[in-house]
Amino acid sequence: MREHADTRTRIQEIALKLFTEQGYEATSLREIAEALGVTKAALYYHFKTKDDIIASLAEDRVRSIEELVTWARSQPHTDEMREELVRRYSHDLYRGRHREVMRFFERNQTSLKNHPTMEKTRERMFELLAFLVDPEDPLSTQLRHSMALFALHASLFMLRDDSITDEERQAAALEVALDLARR
Repeated sequence: MREHADTRTRIQEIALKLFTEQGYEATSLREIAEALGVTKAALYYHFKTKDDIIASLAEDRVRSIEELVTWARSQPHTDEMREELVRRYSHDLYRGRHREVMRFFERNQTSLKNHPTMEKTRERMFELLAFLVDPEDPLSTQLRHSMALFALHASLFMLRDDSITDEERQAAALEVALDLARR
């Protein structure tokens, strides 16, 4: 069973790399199989379509957001909870493959615009945002608080200097996000 999981993980990693570099539409299952050094039949054993690969990549991301939503539901709606939610989201975004998945989503927005996986991800993000925004606040405050999570995302795309480490990128983004999340 371990070998099955390792192969599946390798497929996801190679597909994510190719989808990000070449684009989702421009990458075929054949190219993924060739990059892995396996036959298309071997690839089909794990994933029948590119959409199946996308769904598997997004599962972790969606699950992480759902865990944050569950945590937030169990907390009193305070400024401290809002800041902790931003910290947890930042930590989550920078662990594992989440950065690469977010870069993939950003670079393939047009191809994935109406993909069911993207719709599910958007729905979960709006659930999460509801814990940052108080409908009683002025619109400018609601927008500022909403932008806190997007500041974390922006650090993945806007800070393109290769000399910036992920730790520096995350620290800068978290500083801006926390500032946006405060009243």
